[in-house]
Amino acid sequence: MDKIFLVKKDFVNSRIDRWIKRNICQVPQGLIQRSLRNKNITVNKLKVKSSYKLKIDDKIYLNNFNPTLSYHLIKKKKYVPSKRDIRDSNSFIVEDNENFCVINKPYGLAVQGGSKIKKNLVDLIAENKIFLNYKPFIVHRTDKETSGILIIAKNRKYAQLFTSLFRIRKIHKFYLCICHGEMEKAKGLFDGDLIRYDKDRKISERAITNYKVLDKNINSTLLILNPITGRKHQIRKQLFSIGFPVIGDSKYNFPENKINKNNYLMLHAYSIKFMIDKKKYKYTVNVPDYFKKMLLKKRLTLFKNS
Repeated sequence: MDKIFLVKKDFVNSRIDRWIKRNICQVPQGLIQRSLRNKNITVNKLKVKSSYKLKIDDKIYLNNFNPTLSYHLIKKKKYVPSKRDIRDSNSFIVEDNENFCVINKPYGLAVQGGSKIKKNLVDLIAENKIFLNYKPFIVHRTDKETSGILIIAKNRKYAQLFTSLFRIRKIHKFYLCICHGEMEKAKGLFDGDLIRYDKDRKISERAITNYKVLDKNINSTLLILNPITGRKHQIRKQLFSIGFPVIGDSKYNFPENKINKNNYLMLHAYSIKFMIDKKKYKYTVNVPDYFKKMLLKKRLTLFKNS
């Protein structure tokens, strides 16, 4: 007997293979393509390719499509937030409307789950009342150890809009950071290539970040940074490469800067601004308490000259 699914507006223009992976289960691409060829998966009872773009009210038919999940997918258990976690997530919410919400992500919470990560923001916020009848769409990310501002779209239209705005660099993010050492220049631009590896393949990517010194002394510097590009660990890598690693960074640091499990990363996504339909949006979130304590410890003042 066929299982029938009606395509909702959030999945208009989504590929059929991606719809299967998101709504049925994470199965190999080859299995989906074979099932489409054999008409075990059809759209409106018609044979389609994996690249078929779904339309509103399309009917997806599954006929004898009962995939067995591979071992690593069975082993991976979805994070199910407790009632207390869901209640606590209310304090993360900075803005909520019908199209997107703005979150102040706490330190130590991953944006998405993975093979070694269970607790994550997406599964948590999906259970919050603000996502009743909505689905969270992640349009950008911050590191697990980075606190601060994050946008989550509530429908596919705005997810695609934000993705486009990020791609053409019309969304401007600002980070606050405390790093080791005294930087001489009051402001400047980091512009150079960063190296990353995809398995055995070495990839070089240009990374650009504007920065301004807010306060400094012989031991440390407080910066505000505006990354133009969005490379993985961009700010952390760039500061480390010039000899000013972020305080609390256990990955990009020097041996003499002792790191233990109680250290926090002193990098905070402070502000974000963008424009949609000629309307300007700007959101700012305060630094967390541990960041304030480090400012006091290092005798630095936030926005001293502003």
